[in-house]
Amino acid sequence: MTIFTSPLADVVIPEISITERLFQAFDSRPDRVVMIDGPTGREVTARAMMASIRTLAGGLTAQGFGAGQVVALMAPNMPEFCTVFHGVAYAGGTITTINPAYTAAEIHHQLTDSGADLLITTPDFLAVASDGAKGTGVRRIVVIGAEDEQGLHGLMGPVQAAQVPVDLARFAMVMPYSSGTTGKPKGVRLSHRNLVANVEQSLAVMMISDEETTVAILPFFHIYGMNVIMNLFLTAGMKLVTMPRFDLPTFLGHLQAHQCYRAAVVPPVVVALAKHPLVETYDLSALKILFSAAAPLGAEVAEACAARIGAQTVQGYGLTETGPVVSLCNQSLARAGSVGVILPNTECRVVDVETGAALGVGQEGELWIRGPQVMLGYLNNPAATAAMLDEDGWLHSGDLAAIDADGFVFIRDRLKELIKVKGFQVAPAEVEAALQDHPQVLDAAVLGVADDEAGEVPVAFVVPRPGADAADIAAFLRGRLATYKQPRTIEFVEAIPKTASGKILRRVLRDQMAAR
Repeated sequence: MTIFTSPLADVVIPEISITERLFQAFDSRPDRVVMIDGPTGREVTARAMMASIRTLAGGLTAQGFGAGQVVALMAPNMPEFCTVFHGVAYAGGTITTINPAYTAAEIHHQLTDSGADLLITTPDFLAVASDGAKGTGVRRIVVIGAEDEQGLHGLMGPVQAAQVPVDLARFAMVMPYSSGTTGKPKGVRLSHRNLVANVEQSLAVMMISDEETTVAILPFFHIYGMNVIMNLFLTAGMKLVTMPRFDLPTFLGHLQAHQCYRAAVVPPVVVALAKHPLVETYDLSALKILFSAAAPLGAEVAEACAARIGAQTVQGYGLTETGPVVSLCNQSLARAGSVGVILPNTECRVVDVETGAALGVGQEGELWIRGPQVMLGYLNNPAATAAMLDEDGWLHSGDLAAIDADGFVFIRDRLKELIKVKGFQVAPAEVEAALQDHPQVLDAAVLGVADDEAGEVPVAFVVPRPGADAADIAAFLRGRLATYKQPRTIEFVEAIPKTASGKILRRVLRDQMAAR
């Protein structure tokens, strides 16, 4: 059996919580500014952040929302996101992060499935959050920024002096939700050790200076923004400028104003930097490395971006289920078309998808991953866990890959059916189920098609009842699915091609589209 490992030496993974690891970095320079709220310019020092985390943890403990409880956080990027995330962690609780773009139905599913006791949100999302919380186990809703008793200050309490003890390796500290190829989104159970390990592994590859400032445009509720931007970058000593939502002029303005040396982005941002005329009006000369992940990035786009703005444009690879990083490039360890070298403490295999046989250098097969960053499993879904994670600890990624002799990983394609829209996962089955709820839809299939801005977008094929209207079906979906999950187009067809066992033949649909 060929097992691929990192060209870099293994690292020591400390037996501490993710918050204690963050505090180690903060304690070294407590008076430095660690976060800036982009819209207001409000600065938060390391000392102030630690104080807010400790008082929130104490308040959660005192009010019964600490150890053993699940707290749901539905908020955009802001300093308080870090406070809540680590306050819950320090109190020995579990946090589940909710996409603010979710509809009430999607919120309801996650709150119910996760068993959340407390929901923390912001004024902008209070109405939909409250609607989604109806009929769930949520006992209280707290609003960041509210001045009355419903505000976050109402949760603050006595200082929590130390981490509430938990099993660092087995306790599910955080549960982001990841869409699978079937059914609704699943809670990915990640431990303190998963997060700490991935921070240490990534630090060994990323060449980060503690004098850097970067713009946090990737949402903290998503594992990429959560454990790379928020946890890893803060632990490395970087200063984060938060953006609650992405818009190109604001992003470019922050890059210029803060003289950012690096930025972590997703492919649509790389496309904008390579092509948008607005880029020419900003001074990006300080930007020297652009790191793209969460979805495939074409080599030509990467090269065009690098040539235009003078920043080395590299990639990384990971999954929510691996906390998230599996491989990374840096300024010196980079190879065209590669998603980087395998991280330290990580083993990879490439397996023939037909025979299950182990493959060697340069051969293409399904990428399997084993390491301390691999999830505990899915919440309330042993079947999905068993399908993803085998008895020997190998996580079956569902991605077609090859690994060269130097440990560089090349992702060729996805074996799974997930559609990645601006880095967010969309399960065709979830959209198909929503379509089929419409009374005028007899059958439906959803595919992902390439898109310059989003990477991919969903398109729907629908077998309609007589008199059905595509615009009416689209309006129906808007109340049930987040914007990025909604099909770009809805096409009426006579039948959905399927196997004898009833599985959709997506390949046939793709061939039909290509033949037009």
